Amino acid sequence: MKNTALLALALIFSASAHAAGDPEAGAKIFPRLCGGCHQVGESARSGFGPQLNGIFGRVAGTSANYVYSDAMKNSGITWNHETLTAYLKDPKGVVPGTRMIFWGLSDKEKLNNLLAYLQTFQTTAP
Repeated sequence: MKNTALLALALIFSASAHAAGDPEAGAKIFPRLCGGCHQVGESARSGFGPQLNGIFGRVAGTSANYVYSDAMKNSGITWNHETLTAYLKDPKGVVPGTRMIFWGLSDKEKLNNLLAYLQTFQTTAP
């Protein structure tokens, strides 16, 4: 019963995280802010950064075919709306020693749109 309640809460938070932003607006943001290093979609591969299919629920530093920094592998983070928001606002503040070169995104609407877009790739993880 306890696990069922936790699962229900997780689904509610997952659904609200997805509903919090506009995936179409996020699709316009992704290429400009993330697309130089990351890919999503059916043919996504790791490049300068890991592919981001199925990022929600993934333990940081565990995507196949990408060599992570020790800082990321040892961060203990599981990616969800809250952890991704914090990380995208201040990558080096959340994971000191990360190799990700990104100054951060503080605009809440853009963050929510970007995360809503990434949420659409949950079922295409390789």
